[in-house]
Amino acid sequence: MALKARALYNFQSENKEEISIQENEELVIFSENSLDGWLQGQNSRGETGLFPASYVEILRSRSGSNYTDYSGSPAGSPGHDSFYTTPPNPGISYQGSFEDDDDDDWDDWDDACTVVEEPRSAPGTNGHPSPSLQYPAAYGHHQHTGYHPKPALERQDSMSSSKRGSVVGRNLNRFSCFVRSGVEAFILGDVPLMSKIAEAYCIEMGSKGPQWRANPHPFICSVEDPTKQTKFKGIKSYISYKLTPSNINSPVYRRYKHFDWLYNRLLHKFTVISVPHLPEKQATGRFEEDFIEKRKRRLILWMDHMTSHPVLSQYEGFQHFLCCRDEKQWKLGKRRAEKDEMVGASFLLTIQIPTEHQDLQDVEDRVDAFKAFSKKMDDSVLQLTNVASELVRKHVGGFRKEFQKLGNAFQAISHSFHMDPPYSSDALNNAISHTGKTYETVGEMFAEQPKNDLFLMLDTLSLYQGLLSNFPDIIHLQKGAFAKVKESQRMSDEGRMDQEEADGIRKRCRVVGFALQAEMNHFHERRVADFKRMMQSYLKQQIVFYQRVSQQLEKTLRMYDNL
Repeated sequence: MALKARALYNFQSENKEEISIQENEELVIFSENSLDGWLQGQNSRGETGLFPASYVEILRSRSGSNYTDYSGSPAGSPGHDSFYTTPPNPGISYQGSFEDDDDDDWDDWDDACTVVEEPRSAPGTNGHPSPSLQYPAAYGHHQHTGYHPKPALERQDSMSSSKRGSVVGRNLNRFSCFVRSGVEAFILGDVPLMSKIAEAYCIEMGSKGPQWRANPHPFICSVEDPTKQTKFKGIKSYISYKLTPSNINSPVYRRYKHFDWLYNRLLHKFTVISVPHLPEKQATGRFEEDFIEKRKRRLILWMDHMTSHPVLSQYEGFQHFLCCRDEKQWKLGKRRAEKDEMVGASFLLTIQIPTEHQDLQDVEDRVDAFKAFSKKMDDSVLQLTNVASELVRKHVGGFRKEFQKLGNAFQAISHSFHMDPPYSSDALNNAISHTGKTYETVGEMFAEQPKNDLFLMLDTLSLYQGLLSNFPDIIHLQKGAFAKVKESQRMSDEGRMDQEEADGIRKRCRVVGFALQAEMNHFHERRVADFKRMMQSYLKQQIVFYQRVSQQLEKTLRMYDNL
């Protein structure tokens, strides 16, 4: 039986199953029994869906109490066996199964699994795992297969909490990247300030807006000589890569598993930075020559993006990865990186922003323009990837076969001319036979050509597909921060929040906004350089290729001149 209810707080829906509700809005509840802290009903706009039970009171006309308040039972109705948990500290994160392992070293990492033993669901912000993976104790006995709990609930109003920023309504969707990244807690002032912050990343105002301060000690790093190595008397095999940073010019040798460890640390730490994706893993054929060469090419591009980024290139864990050659020192540095407290939301405390004023609406408009651009670029990159992949397939298969067929047909003509010797012309027959062989050679040239041009194009496009896929979640962080600013200002205007607290939320939002703009600026700078290089390389290789084909044909043509 449908019941009437009143919304206690604002709630913004984040997926198609939920509906938004406004404070004091009258609602219709379809069932009084909540499911994991969520009720199903209809808002005043006629939208039907789920909303948090703790955000409403059910109105009753004939009882001693005029409403049922779910807010005291965050997971739902009284007595409900919930999965409610205390919100995790955004500055502390689960470090995986190697946290307490004192005996692991370079070669103890198995190629068959990820370095940080965390199964991954669909990636969130920069590939962050969902909260149930970051905080393994969070869902208790509900970890059985097929159970997908709704986010935990907690009442966040000025009467129930004395925390700074708690007057502003919190996002109830724990699976939102705004929540699980800790950025919401940062915006609301719930991330504790460290007594001493050893690292700092500065943003400056450049000609095109905010930009990361350049690395004062820029460098590059080569990736060379993939070599198959064995351990345990040949039982285990792996490929190592020779890395040579230009700033020390001393090589170190790293397996893909070491890259994977570093990548996980980067995702853990840099919330608002688009970390380039590593080349994909492969379950079989890891030691095939083509796969090893492809991975090497893509690791080179990945390394170029890492060393060019003003923030990522200075990260202590990255420097340790590139420079450490001593096994004991490696273990110490590895644990230091895994126990780094300045990760996620706490990383935002290390960012120093300019004093220049930026109108938040102007920033939001700039971000919206970049959002539209990145979506269009993502679509066009995918389109070009599909076209280039199909062209590779034709080069290796279709074009090669067609030229072979043409060559065989010319050879058949030549053989037929030998059937009547009195009228046979050896010079003509030989020229036609050579023409057939020439076209067979051209077919082989087509089959080999993608290695010279299309592969680099596909490698670059793959890298940018990864970079672009990070931005929706990063932009969502900034959008969430803007929403908190607007809500806090409204509450301040209504006298429900101190202006000082609202100003604090606005100030912390500026940090997120400046960081995103700096990341957008860096992305555009790299995009121009990378696509210029990609297109120049492709066209140059195409010219060389067709010149070689032309030379083959001209040489064959001259065989007919003196017949």
